[in-house]
Amino acid sequence: MVMKCASVCLVALALLGSFCDAQWDKPSKPTYPRPVPQREPTKQKSHEPQQSKQTFEKPLTWVYPEDPKPEVPAEVTVELRYPVPAATVAVECRERDAVVEVKKDMFGIGQFINPADLTLGNCAAVGEDNNAHVLIFQAELHQCGSTLTTTDKSLIYTFLLNYNPQPLGAAPVVRTSSAVVIVECHYQRHHNVSSLPLDPLWIPFSAVKVSEEFLYFTLKLMTDDWQYERPIYQYFLGDIINIEASVKQFYHVPLRVYLDNCVATLSPDRSSNPNYAFIDNHGCLVDARLTGSDSKFMARTADNVLRFQLEAFRFKGADSGLLYITCHLKATSVAYPIDSDHRACSYIGGWKEASGADAACGSCESGLPVNSGSSGTGSGSWTGGATSPSNPGRKSRAVSETQQMVEWEGEVTLGPIPVGEKVVA
Repeated sequence: MVMKCASVCLVALALLGSFCDAQWDKPSKPTYPRPVPQREPTKQKSHEPQQSKQTFEKPLTWVYPEDPKPEVPAEVTVELRYPVPAATVAVECRERDAVVEVKKDMFGIGQFINPADLTLGNCAAVGEDNNAHVLIFQAELHQCGSTLTTTDKSLIYTFLLNYNPQPLGAAPVVRTSSAVVIVECHYQRHHNVSSLPLDPLWIPFSAVKVSEEFLYFTLKLMTDDWQYERPIYQYFLGDIINIEASVKQFYHVPLRVYLDNCVATLSPDRSSNPNYAFIDNHGCLVDARLTGSDSKFMARTADNVLRFQLEAFRFKGADSGLLYITCHLKATSVAYPIDSDHRACSYIGGWKEASGADAACGSCESGLPVNSGSSGTGSGSWTGGATSPSNPGRKSRAVSETQQMVEWEGEVTLGPIPVGEKVVA
């Protein structure tokens, strides 16, 4: 019992001591953790793909093409060939009359004259030697408009042999000059009283028409061997004029050039009078067909070049002897065939095409002119053929049922070209 009381007392004392400590001890300050400074959020780097400079095994060599540059004409030396007198007239002075013989090739150029254009005074020829191609005149000494001159030593009967060429067919051109040959008995003296040709004192020009998309159409007078541009423009009746038409295509597909029509005039204006369309009806060179000349297209050596020969002529009644040639040119892709609208046809005993496609020349005959008998302009009416072009230098398109043809057009004027007269002795 005593031990139980002692245990209770000890427990009570322990509780009392704890209570006293709680009353008399000072409370301590609460402690807090120091704040940690916050760092700014870092931006996350985006995952960009890694790039590297591309290298090539070989360095690049391509460059932009240079602008087209005009060709520098080559220096060509051409010796101008002057005509020589042609001995084609002979006279036999008899006791009562005079007999005059004249070769039909009176000017010595290979071109026969029309007998109706030649008279002895006012008398026509009385005969013709067909084998020798000679016209024969016979007149009494006091007839056919002869004149008598008295000198100290003799009597001189003088006759005038008059040649007055008329236009050939329906074309308003002549290829021989008017001439008067003085025939005297008892003397033989023959000469042409027409003015002699003069060398030009100006620098002729050759215009170049530029079409769309770097197309250049040109006309050039060429030397006899077709190797160089002819530096001298002087010609004489009976000469052959070599002309080259071309198209420079630069960045185009291969092209073929055509001469749609060409007109000869006395001034740069193709619509002036007189005028002579020696190429018409979409590429038909009608000059040889109308006048019997040697004019013709040459065989093609390249699709973008077309050459032709024109026999020199003068306009009837024109004293200047100058010619301007204006041509309307076309160019198409070589993929398109030669047809009745795109051709180069010559009359050489029949119609022949420069590239051998003779079937395309079938309609050339239908475009020949018909002599209407009108005067003033010197040109006849036409049964067919092409009309004058409009808007030269433009690009046009002709649509067919199967394909679309693209063609380029341009107009070029060449001249002035002086054409002199032959001298007859």
